[in-house]
Amino acid sequence: MHSNLIFDKPESNCGIFGIFKHNQASTLTYYGLLALQHRGQEASGIVTSFFDKSKNNVTFNLRKGKGLVSEVFNDEKIFTDELKGDSAIGHNRYSTTGSNILINVQPFVVKYKSGNLAISHNGNLTNARILRGKLIEEGAIFQTSSDTEVILHLISRSKFENQTDQIFNALNQVTGAYSLLILTDNNLYACRDPYGVRPLCIGKYEDSYVFASETCAFDLIGAEYLREVEPGEIVFFNIKNNQITLKSIFLDNKQSKSKKCIFEFIYFSRPDSVVFNENVDKIRRQLGKRLAEENPVNSTNEKKLAIISVPDSSNTIAIGYNDQLRKMNYNCKFEIGLIRSHYIGRTFIQSEQNKREFSTRIKYNIVRGVLKERDVVVVDDSIVRGTTSRQLINLLKEGKPNKIHFRVASPPILFPCQYGMDFPSREELIANKHNGDISKIKKELEVDSLEYLSFEGLISCTPEKSEEFYCTACFTGKYPIPIDNDFHKDQNES
Repeated sequence: MHSNLIFDKPESNCGIFGIFKHNQASTLTYYGLLALQHRGQEASGIVTSFFDKSKNNVTFNLRKGKGLVSEVFNDEKIFTDELKGDSAIGHNRYSTTGSNILINVQPFVVKYKSGNLAISHNGNLTNARILRGKLIEEGAIFQTSSDTEVILHLISRSKFENQTDQIFNALNQVTGAYSLLILTDNNLYACRDPYGVRPLCIGKYEDSYVFASETCAFDLIGAEYLREVEPGEIVFFNIKNNQITLKSIFLDNKQSKSKKCIFEFIYFSRPDSVVFNENVDKIRRQLGKRLAEENPVNSTNEKKLAIISVPDSSNTIAIGYNDQLRKMNYNCKFEIGLIRSHYIGRTFIQSEQNKREFSTRIKYNIVRGVLKERDVVVVDDSIVRGTTSRQLINLLKEGKPNKIHFRVASPPILFPCQYGMDFPSREELIANKHNGDISKIKKELEVDSLEYLSFEGLISCTPEKSEEFYCTACFTGKYPIPIDNDFHKDQNES
C-alpha cells in the first residue's frame, strides 16, 4: 500500500495530461504526470499514437501500471521503444471507490469502427449506473468497473460517421463532473462538463498544444499557459497545409454559470498552479488572512505565538494567517514546527498496532525547539475524518507546548462529494458525526481551542465572491448536478 493511505484528506480526483503532434510526446507526458503526481498516486498510464509508414496505419502504444509515475515509467527505453508516437495522453489515478486493479487503470484504449480510441478522465459521472444498465441490455460488454468506460461505449455506438459528432453525441448523454482527454488516430479532444466542476488547461509547447489538469505541469516542461477549456467546451484540432489550429464546439446543455469545485482552491491543486483562471497561492493566502480576522489567537505567555502549518497544502494559508495577525498587532511568528517526509515511497504496515503507532510518524516529525513552552496555532486547510488531526496533536504534544490551538481554513465538512473526490461516507466525517458542534470536535481532538473559517469567509476569498459559481456541496449539501438515486451505491473510479 502507499503511505498516503494514512493521510486523512479528501484524495485528489486524478490528473490528466495530453500533447498533440510533438516528436517527444511520451517523454513530455511523463514529465507532465510527474508534476501532477499529487492528484493521483495509485496508478499511472500513458498511451501514444504512432503512424507506421511501412504499414500505412496508426497504432496505439500503451504503458500503465500501479504505483507512482516514476515507478511505472522506470526505464528510458520505455519512451524510445514502447511509447513511440507524436501524440499522447496520460493519467494519474486515485480511485474514488472500488478496487485498485490494473484493468481499471487509465488511459483506456479500444479499437472500433472509426479506428483507435483512448480516454483519460478526471471526475465522476452521476448517471453512469443508468447508462451502463441500458448499454448492457443492448448487448454491451464491460471490462472495467469504471464509469469512464460508459463514455467509450456511447462513442462507439453512435450512429454518426464523424468522430467529432460521435464524441459530441456521447457527452450530451452523460451528466456529472468530467474533464476528459480523448485521443483518436488523427486528433486529440479536450472536454469539460457543462458545469466546469474539474479544471482543464490549454498550453502551447513549441509548435504543439498541451493540456493538463493544472498549469504546474506546463511550468515543468516550459509550456505557455493559454487559457482554460471552458465549461461545456470540446476543444480539438484542424490540420490544413501542415498548420494546426484549435477549434471548439459547445455541448447542448452548457450552463450559464459554472459550478467549479471550491476544494481545488482549498486543498487539491498545487499552490504554484493556475486553476479556474486564478493563482492558487493567492487564494490560499486570502483564506489564511480571513481565518485570522475571524479567529485570532493571543499568546498567554511572554514567548511569541508560534504559527505552524500542516505541510504542504496549508503552508501558504498559515503564512497568510500569520501576516494578518501581525497586521492586527498580535505577537506571533510563522515557524516550521512540522517536517514532512517527501521520500517515503511504498510502505507495508502489517498490523493494526503498528499502523496506529507509525502512521503519522512515517509522514511527519516535530521540531521540538519551536514547540517547547510556546502557545502554538496549527493551521490546516480542512479536517475530514479527524484521525490524522488527532495523531498530529498527540505528536505535537511530545514537543511540550504550552497550548495548542487549531485553526481550519474551510468550513466543517458535513457531506460527501459525488463528483470525483474521495470523501468518506457521511457517518465517517467528524463534523457530521458531531452534527457540526465545534465544541464536541474540539473535545475529540483534545486541543485548547478549535475554530473553522465561516462559509461566508470562504466565499469572500473567491474571485467572484459568490457561491453561485462554485460547487460547495461538501459544506452545504446542495448538489448542483442531478444524481442518480443509486449513485452512492455504485460510485466508480475515474
